[in-house]
Amino acid sequence: MTAVAKLTKQLLNQLPHSHKVLLTAVSTVLLILLLLPSEQATASKNVKSVEKLVLGKRYQLDLELADQPNNVAQEDSDLRWSSYTVKSGDSLARIFEKNELTPRQLYEVTEAGDDAAILRRIHPGEVLRFARNSDGDLLQLAYPINSTDTLLITRNNDKYVTEIESRDVETRSDFRHAVINSSFWNAGIDSGLTEGQIMSIANIFGWDIDFALDLRKGDEFSVLFEKQYIDGDFVGYGKILAAEFVSSGEKFTAVLHSNGQYYSPEGKAMRKTFLRSPVKFTYISSNFNPRRLHPVTGRVRPHNGIDYAAAVGTPVMSSGNGKVIASSYNKYNGNYVFIQHGERYVTKYLHLSKRLVKKGDRIKQGQLVGRVGATGRVTGAHLHYEFLVDGVHRNPRTVELPQAKSLDSDELPSFKLEAEQLLAALNSNKRVYLAMR
Repeated sequence: MTAVAKLTKQLLNQLPHSHKVLLTAVSTVLLILLLLPSEQATASKNVKSVEKLVLGKRYQLDLELADQPNNVAQEDSDLRWSSYTVKSGDSLARIFEKNELTPRQLYEVTEAGDDAAILRRIHPGEVLRFARNSDGDLLQLAYPINSTDTLLITRNNDKYVTEIESRDVETRSDFRHAVINSSFWNAGIDSGLTEGQIMSIANIFGWDIDFALDLRKGDEFSVLFEKQYIDGDFVGYGKILAAEFVSSGEKFTAVLHSNGQYYSPEGKAMRKTFLRSPVKFTYISSNFNPRRLHPVTGRVRPHNGIDYAAAVGTPVMSSGNGKVIASSYNKYNGNYVFIQHGERYVTKYLHLSKRLVKKGDRIKQGQLVGRVGATGRVTGAHLHYEFLVDGVHRNPRTVELPQAKSLDSDELPSFKLEAEQLLAALNSNKRVYLAMR
């Protein structure tokens, strides 16, 4: 027995009996715990599935348990996120190369489904988003098509699939009223309308009002339109629901139908067979005047049309559907185009800088037929426009235009009810607006 053991035995013999009993019990418990077999650690590879949110879509990602004695589940790697803003001259192949994606991945993405063809229409300034794992495998490509729809191309097992993800849009109505002081355009901008909305109003009433000629100071208009929201955030403007235009004391009213066209409250189409003006937002230097003095010769000669003064190159459009019966040049008319509309009507477009149609062409209303110029006997750049009915010159400003097809009788009851509700909202907003001025 060692000296240490002898000393320990002497100390234990000096302890009281109760202490000896307690110490013996504790030692016994510790010995039993040490002798119990521990749970054998497993090193098998078990696969568990967890959900991970990627670009708004939930993935089932496989996580492997590593061969470690402590059995701690380790995620292989977090997804890597990146985005790319399309630049001028970029192709999809170039974008994939810049983002270190392989030609094979490009091929698989473009073959993912019919919706993948949308990627061929990407434009500079738009953003593509990519989600990849640590091995560089592309798990998802996201391309926002517009404020509500996003194209998702997602890896599903060994291939990619496409999906259009749409966000719910809340539509509210809004109202604007304006009085013309300097111009229709300025009045619309000052009232808070967008450029697109101003053009839409001109298109709605363009068959009844010549916006280059008819408007006067004091004319006014009101418009009820849609505003769109996603999750409470404003994302854009929708359609014009109803509008009213008062020009020279005459009131015109238009209401949107479910077919996308505009009609009067009585169901008559706003669209006519002819537009009032073949050019947009210009001013008139010479009105219809049968006793007008010719600006070059000084002689009294009938002016059987309207001159629209505009910059050289201003687009000139056909005021109606028809067939080109003349497209040529002479020293008086310069470049000119004549169009036959049915049996009774002919329109003429003179002094063009360029003719864009030829004799025999079939023309649609609004199609470009030429550009404003100063060819022929003129003193400055302008379009001379004539309107003939049964071979007789008529004033394009005041001639009664043939009406397009109105709503069928079976559609009228539901349309009139809807029109009544929309116009009530328009007039209610107008009363409140005028009361607050």
